[in-house]
Amino acid sequence: MLRAYLRLVVFAVGLLAGVQVPGFIDQYAKRVSAHYLEASRDFAGFQRTADQYFNGDVAALIAHHRASPDAVFRDEARSISALHERLQLLAAELRALEGGLIARLTHVVLRPDREILHETAAAYSYTVPLNGDAILCGVSAGLLGALLVEMLLVGLFRVASGAFVRSAAVAPVRTEPRLSMHSQRHR
Repeated sequence: MLRAYLRLVVFAVGLLAGVQVPGFIDQYAKRVSAHYLEASRDFAGFQRTADQYFNGDVAALIAHHRASPDAVFRDEARSISALHERLQLLAAELRALEGGLIARLTHVVLRPDREILHETAAAYSYTVPLNGDAILCGVSAGLLGALLVEMLLVGLFRVASGAFVRSAAVAPVRTEPRLSMHSQRHR
């Protein structure tokens, strides 16, 4: 009976943890989107300059700033380049988060933007969404957790019972020597 309750508790904990997965991915994606919008706003002036003087070629704008005899423009080239690179990375991150649940989960687990991932984890607010992805993740995590605990308990029981059987088979049985009826009468 204890094993059944333990299995239910593990399933419930797994269910609650599992429904957090789509919520975390959603909060991560919103954070990426917010960073992208901010970087786009910061870069807009440079993009207008590139559009006006270099047919939209940001690399040409950066090269022009680097070639300038003015130290301020040369320093600005580094800032423009870093901002442009960040904007491209965030755009790629958004594209990676456009797929289905498995694709998004795989991306967040294997190739996230570490800075944004840490921000998301630090500011994460627990939710219990009632949508298909959350229910699928929750039930899957609950079943997986219950199955793992069940396998662990069965394995421990087998090891323990095997050790008990081996110790019983190895332990010497202490018996009193049997005396025959004839030897008992003479005592």
